[in-house]
Amino acid sequence: MARSRLLLGLLLALLTSCKSAPKSEDAMYIGASAADSPQRPYTLVKTYFATDRRQSGVVGADAMFSDRRGELTYGVCQVSVPPGHVMGVTEEPSVFKLEFNEDPRKHVVLLATSIRDPESFFSEIAATVSQSQKSQAFVFVHGYNVTFEDAARRTAQMAYDLQFSGAPIFYSWPSRASVHAYTIDEQNIEWSETNIKSFLKDFFARSQAERVYLIAHSMGSRGLARAVGTLLAESPEIRPRLAEVILAAPDIDAEVFRRDIAPQLVHTDHPMTLYASSNDWALAGSKKVHGAPRIGDSGSGLCVMSGVETVDASAIDTSLLGHSYYGSSRSILSDIHAIMTTGTRANSRFGLAASMTKDGRYWVIRP
Repeated sequence: MARSRLLLGLLLALLTSCKSAPKSEDAMYIGASAADSPQRPYTLVKTYFATDRRQSGVVGADAMFSDRRGELTYGVCQVSVPPGHVMGVTEEPSVFKLEFNEDPRKHVVLLATSIRDPESFFSEIAATVSQSQKSQAFVFVHGYNVTFEDAARRTAQMAYDLQFSGAPIFYSWPSRASVHAYTIDEQNIEWSETNIKSFLKDFFARSQAERVYLIAHSMGSRGLARAVGTLLAESPEIRPRLAEVILAAPDIDAEVFRRDIAPQLVHTDHPMTLYASSNDWALAGSKKVHGAPRIGDSGSGLCVMSGVETVDASAIDTSLLGHSYYGSSRSILSDIHAIMTTGTRANSRFGLAASMTKDGRYWVIRP
């Protein structure tokens, strides 16, 4: 019995250390030294970031930024993607495989985080953009209950899976990364809206990107959509460079979206893309909290309106909450890839079936 308790205690200690232990110096050294070596046993993805999280003062790629509000900061992340990577998966240690530490040869790992001054940051982005075929970049804004580390890992995974040749950038606002901090996250994304707009204004002015894709998930859609709407009203000359606005499972009041937000974003010649699902339990919870349907719910309140191409993703996410399909579903990633590579509209993209309502047409994605 004593031996069994000892083994159980050891296992629990290992499980606890799996998520919280800092990355070893060896892992950092492997990532840094192998970055320029064709012999490295994994792919190194460089992502750029802007964040208004406060700097923590802690050394470590995954701990440099806290969950508190701070000044707008720019930088670069280096993220590993393993050779056995599965599309849509951000591989991490698995207890079932007896994996207790991150390994860039097996997992998507944030290996390095470096801060840049604005001049260096935008110069690096411009250089990356200039090397891409279409002078392109995408900016991703994460949702509720997300850490800086997880935002970096997801952005790198998406860039890799989308085979994106331009500059991948993520904006990380100060989410508390806690299931119980929903209302705090709501206040923080509202607070970040001005900073997101400021960043995007500088980005359009200094990145030299001619094709810009803006992608937001869940609660992050609130900050991005409002910031972009205000920016387009102030600087309409940037609209031709805005290749696409993609909102995935947006946690936005449906009536507010239709009345106030969508009219600022849509253009007669260039619609936006909205992914929604009737199996999104996270948005069902948000509806209960707010007493109003969310625009990312494709149930009875499905968004069908001019200028918005709504894609019903109900059939393709079988996860517990049905809320993360934007980056974890092969079907959604393939659809976004088609948008980015060919600019094909929904009526011509493979894997989408048209469906009609009294208000118009929307599309259903096939699993």
